[in-house]
Amino acid sequence: MKNTLRKIARYFFSGMLFIVPLLATGYFVFWAFAQLDGLLALPYPGLGFLIIFGAITLFGYFTSTFALDTFTDWLDQVINRIPFVKLIYSSIKDLIGAFVGDKRKFDKPVLVTINKENTLHQIGFVTQEELSELGLKDMVAVYFPHSYAFSGNHFLVPKESIKPLNISGPVAMKFIVSGGISGFKEQ
Repeated sequence: MKNTLRKIARYFFSGMLFIVPLLATGYFVFWAFAQLDGLLALPYPGLGFLIIFGAITLFGYFTSTFALDTFTDWLDQVINRIPFVKLIYSSIKDLIGAFVGDKRKFDKPVLVTINKENTLHQIGFVTQEELSELGLKDMVAVYFPHSYAFSGNHFLVPKESIKPLNISGPVAMKFIVSGGISGFKEQ
């Protein structure tokens, strides 16, 4: 009887391992579509998402051309003159730019020695290689994302305490955010 209950429990947890991530992802996608459709209040599900996706892509195309570069630069300058708005706008713009675009920041994963005595290491991303403006010529800025969260810590560490890793930025981020469970497979 005990073995049967253990098998049933094992099958149940195996089923959960398959179904819960699938349902959670499906629910998130459904929720995102519903939110975007709700912004435009259109009668056909998914049409609002397509319109918003198309508009953002079209706007991205136009801002990538030379003609609108000067407009976006001007708009950035105007927004960066407004004290509180500047803080929010520049933070969000920098955060999004760290993941996409030409100025990606999370593309240099490194292994940092946190404690030499206990050989404690942590994986992070070099975000600034040059800190001489701060008087820290032998230091680099490293960002350490938290597992299962959209937050992290930012440390300035000695250059000799870091070791570049031979993995891509997305693989390192997935490894860190999953708490090391995902491994280093590119998927």
